[in-house]
Formats: sequence, structure tokens, C-alpha cells
Amino acid sequence: MNTGPMAFMRGLTFPGGQQPIIRGGGVYLRYPRIADFPAWARLRGESRAFLAPWEPVWASDELTKAAFRRRIKRYQKEARLDSAYAFFVFRAEDDVLMGGCTLSNVRRGVTQCCALGYWIGERFSRQGYMYEAVRALVPFIFSTLGLHRIEAACLPSNKASQNLLMKVGYRQEGVALRYLQINGEWRDHVLFALLSDEVRLG
Repeated sequence: MNTGPMAFMRGLTFPGGQQPIIRGGGVYLRYPRIADFPAWARLRGESRAFLAPWEPVWASDELTKAAFRRRIKRYQKEARLDSAYAFFVFRAEDDVLMGGCTLSNVRRGVTQCCALGYWIGERFSRQGYMYEAVRALVPFIFSTLGLHRIEAACLPSNKASQNLLMKVGYRQEGVALRYLQINGEWRDHVLFALLSDEVRLG
């Protein structure tokens, strides 16, 4: 029987038949659920001014339940297709939602790579929670998904995010001009990467 990474990603089934719960220092990550909507909408709403400089422009219905339901369906479809994996980040001590991480643009074949993105609510920022979440994802990406390379990109002005990535072990690889449309403008980004043979797992 084939029990490699691709075998159990089909249909969102993982070892033991469960969706993944990824645990780190004081945090855990799991797939988003419809029941998460109230906490997600409250956290995103109260953090809007904090998050807006680093994100694409929000849709007019961004915080509605209908938009969240579409988001969940998209997440589920992308995971089934092995094209992206979305996680919400919770504080382990009280199960409070603090932010999210997304592994997008999964490429197989000769590339075996994904792009890491993340966000955290303002009241949880700069407390080490996202560092623990990003670090906890590394074994999942390399061992469970079987990928070879993780890429991440930050605005040059986002020193906190750059420091987080370097603390986890990512290397700066260069700058991409007008790389992503952020807050309505095409912005340059600093590019980072981490390779599977650069970390010790287990």
C-alpha cells in the first residue's frame, strides 16, 4: 500500500484518517471551520488597520458569513487538489484564535515547493506566537507534504516579518520588484526561502 505524502492528501485524509493538527510552543494549527466565523470576523475586524498595510485590499463583504463560507469552500477545494493548505493558529492554553497561515501555490514535479503566508491579530502580535506557528509548520511541509522548498515574501518595511523568518532559519534570496499587489499598489518584496536539507527534522 502506498502511504507516502500524496497517498493521504487525496480527499483531505491524513494518517489515522484525521485532518492535521500541528502543535508548536504554546500554539496549535488546524484547518478553518465554519464554526470559526465569529472569532475570525471579530479578530480580523478589530485588527483591520493593523493588517491593511500588509495585505491585498479587502472585499466589500470581507467580514460577512457568506464570504467566510466561500472562503472555507475554497480552502477545502484547494486542499483536495493539493494546491494550497490553510490553517488557523490558536493559543494552546485557551483555544483562542490568533491568526492564520497559508501554504499556497504548491508545485509538484521537479519543483516540490510552496509559498508561505501568515497574519496575526494585533493584540497577539510581537509575542512570539507566529514564530512558533511558522516553525511548527516546517516538519509538516517537508515530512508530511514531502516538499523540498518553502518560499516567503515580505515588504521591505516589514522588519518584524523578516526577522521572524530569519529566526526560523529562512535565508534572504533577493528582492522582487512590484511582486504583489498590496493595499492597492504593486509593491516590491524581499524574498526568503528554506530548503528541506537545511533543517533537521525529528
